Formats: sequence, structure tokens, C-alpha cells
Amino acid sequence: MTHLFSNSSPNMSDSAGLHEWAENFLPILPTSGQDSAVIKQTGHEHKLMLTPLNGDAGFRQYFRLNTKSPVMAVLAPPEHENTSAFVDISLCFQENGVHTPAIYAVNYEQGFLLLEDFGDQLLLPLLSFDSVDKFYGEAEKELVRIQQINHNSDIFPHYDSERLFDEMALFPQWFVEQLLGIELKPNDSRILDEAFSLLVENALEQQQVVVHRDYHARNLMLRSDNTIGVIDFQDAVVGPFSYDLVSLLRDCYIRWPADYVRQRVLNYYRHGITLDMFPHADDTKVMRWFDLMGLQRHIKVLGIFARLWLRDGKRGYLNDLPLVIRYTLEQLQPYPELQIFKDWFEHKILPELPQQNWYRPWQSAGEDQ
Repeated sequence: MTHLFSNSSPNMSDSAGLHEWAENFLPILPTSGQDSAVIKQTGHEHKLMLTPLNGDAGFRQYFRLNTKSPVMAVLAPPEHENTSAFVDISLCFQENGVHTPAIYAVNYEQGFLLLEDFGDQLLLPLLSFDSVDKFYGEAEKELVRIQQINHNSDIFPHYDSERLFDEMALFPQWFVEQLLGIELKPNDSRILDEAFSLLVENALEQQQVVVHRDYHARNLMLRSDNTIGVIDFQDAVVGPFSYDLVSLLRDCYIRWPADYVRQRVLNYYRHGITLDMFPHADDTKVMRWFDLMGLQRHIKVLGIFARLWLRDGKRGYLNDLPLVIRYTLEQLQPYPELQIFKDWFEHKILPELPQQNWYRPWQSAGEDQ
């Protein structure tokens, strides 16, 4: 497959500029029964059309093209999105057997891309108690491929302590202060700092691997050949092995029974030992890594979902806050070293929740799937 990399498109970072650029850089792709059928249908035959699709939590905009073979055009504003990182990570993933969309053309300056179109079938709506073993089994196989990638490369920055702290700082700023309207005192900040330090220590002591960083059922797709496709990988880093496993098994959009999650975690780790991916560790240690990594992620997500509403006007994420709150309290329960933070959360945060118009009882969140 030939990849076209161009910086010669019109100086317009909008959908009109993307349309003009796409007409000039549509690739030639094979179609069923043919070796090299031209996919673009422009000129006297058909006018190229870009149909906008629903966006994600970032600033990227997606458009489906009316071409013979499935192609997606992407507008990734350079002031917000790192297209170079997207391309580097995608190519690295593909070289290691991970199914990410093929890249047909890129304009780094304007943030334009032409990608393989994986279709519309996200994994999330396919998940049920009958199907979860099959689909999570396939998703874990893909995750093993990601975690086996050689990370001694400039492609993947380190998920270091500064980055981990910065993520959790979104929680007091956006969720506590701006969404709930709680004014934090110096003692509140001290409690948060102590808890966050423990969570960072937990993350850094784990086996470090390539981390997708948002590996859940809305970023996994069922492709036409029934294999799992991976999207939204541009923020990949080198970090704790349990991070992507938490994203998958304690998904912010769907919840599974605790015993089921525990068994999948331990089975995954044991399999990783046989592949020489992980050092030997007892079950208690593995679950502590997993639980506290989940706590770091869900603290961060509370801040991100609040910010998506308050800053970006994306209200839908508020509906997912009760499940994330439930995860947070469940992950705190087994660990006495986090009792002070748990007490703080229960006394400072929980009483303010019923006044929120998005609130529903967190104790039962995720059980209506």
C-alpha cells in the first residue's frame, strides 16, 4: 500500500479545504475481484461527497467519502491535534500486527488525513453477558500485541509521574470546584496530594509496556472480517501494564460483575507471564496494581467528563459520571491506606451530588445494561 504524504494542499483548515485536498489525493485501492480499481468517483461520473460523522471527545472531525472502497477523511486541527504522533503510532502498531486504519494520505500542516474506513460497528453495543467472553477475548489478543511492542523508541513518551499527577489534577479543578462548586481548602489539597502520590507510586512500580491509553469498547470496532479494529490511539505512551486492562474491563460506559473482572485480570496476567511479558506476582499484588490504576484513571475521567461539558459543551458525558463515581468508591474500599481519601470523598463529594441535574444513584449505576 502506498502512503502519500503531502504539504501542498490549500491553506484552509476547514471542511472545504479538506474536500479539495481529498479530491487531489484519493488513493488507488484494490477492490474485490480487481487488482487496482480507482476508488474515486469524481469528474463526469460522480461528485465526491464528504458526509460528516459524529465526533469524539477530541477536536477531530470525521467525514465518510462516497467512494467505491471505504475511505474516511479526517480534519485534525493542528493547534489541537498531533497528526505526526497519530501517523507514527499507527504505522508502528500496524508493523506489530495491530489492526488500525490504513493511512492513505496525510497533510501535516493542515491536519488532513485519508484513512481506511472501519465502518460503524463499535464493540460497545455488541456486548452482552452472552457475547462478552468472545469479544473481550479478541480485544485482549489485540492488547497483547500492543503490549509486546518494543517501546525503546521516541514514538512513545513515558507515562511519568508528572503526567500522572497532571491528569488527576483535572479532578479538583473541573469536577470538584467547577462542576460541583466546592471550594477546596488547604487540608483538602493535602488529602488529595497524599492519595495521588500513592496512586502514582503504584503506577510506576508496575511492568511498563506500550499503553493505548483509552482502550475501551467505544474505541474498538468489529471490522467486516470480524476482527477487532483499534482507533483513537494517538495518545499512546509507555506506562503501566494494567492501564489498558482497566480501561477495557472497568469501562466507563458499561459495567461487569466484580468477580468476572477479577478472573479476566488474573487470567490475562498469567497468560502474560507465559509470554515473558510480566514478572511473577501473586494475585493480591496484581489486583492491587489493577484497582489502584483504575482509581487513577477514574479520578482523571471525572475531571475530563466535567471539562467536556463545561468547556466543550458535550453534555452527554455527564450521564456517565455516576458509574465512574461507583468505580471510584468500589476501588477505594479494599485499601486502608486510602481510607482518609475515601472518607473525604464520602463527606465532601457525595452530599453535593443529588443537587446535580445529571445525578442518578451511583450505587446502581451500570446495572441497567
